[in-house]
Amino acid sequence: MAEIQVSAEGGDLYRVRVTEADGSSEHHVTARRADVEAYGAGAEPESLIEESFRFLLEREPRQSILGRFALPVIARYFPEYPREIRRRLER
Repeated sequence: MAEIQVSAEGGDLYRVRVTEADGSSEHHVTARRADVEAYGAGAEPESLIEESFRFLLEREPRQSILGRFALPVIARYFPEYPREIRRRLER
């Protein structure tokens, strides 16, 4: 199972480090307040981003995840993301 560390970089930017047995990767995610409200079901940005990475890692290897992206981009690749991420965070 991957270890996912999310840290605020300032403003709407977050750094995400994904560590697995075979290595690690670093990503920069922009999560505007409106994005967090739309997708987050009341969650803190860090929790939303961490769960979003769990969602992504279930669908692709960490090396395939973009190095820099805005949170809404996930829904372009995976249309089920908005519904699924809300469901996960409401638990």
